[in-house]
Amino acid sequence: MDEQAPEPGGFLPPSLPSPAPSNASTSSTRTNLPHPRSHPLRAGSAKEDAARRYVEGRLLHISRRYTKKFQPIEESRLEDVKGYESMGQVAKDFGEIVDVVWLSGTPSLQIPYLLNIAGSVNTYLPAFPPSPKSTFGLLRKLDHAFSSLLKGSDSDTGEILPGFARGMRGGMSKTDMVRCKGLVEATRVLIVDVMNNQLEEDGTTEESGVETDLEEDASMDTEQSFEMAVARVYEQTIVQLGERLDGNGVFGVVS
Repeated sequence: MDEQAPEPGGFLPPSLPSPAPSNASTSSTRTNLPHPRSHPLRAGSAKEDAARRYVEGRLLHISRRYTKKFQPIEESRLEDVKGYESMGQVAKDFGEIVDVVWLSGTPSLQIPYLLNIAGSVNTYLPAFPPSPKSTFGLLRKLDHAFSSLLKGSDSDTGEILPGFARGMRGGMSKTDMVRCKGLVEATRVLIVDVMNNQLEEDGTTEESGVETDLEEDASMDTEQSFEMAVARVYEQTIVQLGERLDGNGVFGVVS
């Protein structure tokens, strides 16, 4: 049997296009996360291994493109990877990986890879002019994913997530939650500085498939709009971390 063939309710091979809007979760209008498969990928299976190899390959590709950004033009032309030119390009590539990881419905893949992506976003953000539309869109995806994993159910619909039908045993460990808390706090501080910089003005970037909507970004260019957007960064994750770490809903210091 071909392990790459899609099955009813199964994992779609990463090489396939993203699911159509009709397959998206109810919360997709806000986060655009696809609806996950009904059951986690079996540990050690060919499908889990294929998903892991795909995600790691894509993360390596993003890392190479980011590194390429800092190479001299003469040297960078010798390689087959084009360096990133905007945070919009970075957010698009990370967003596609988040979709694949979420689609897997497998917490053992979702938790480490999403934490990895969140950390990389914090590293890459200061290296580019701000792209509010794409950056906040990616952060909303991560917020939805983290808050849902912390609850064991979709943070918007309440639907039990794959891997949590028998409880929270397969969810985030305390170490994962402490790491997530640190990343969330760092992002919320970082985003204030980044978004205070001048908006990027690179228009449409054909190479990456990103079209920067300057008019829409400009509509956010008010003190009130930015304050609201910044305040919402990881807002659902903050609430869930407070409940899980402290037990009383307070996002405080972990003892």
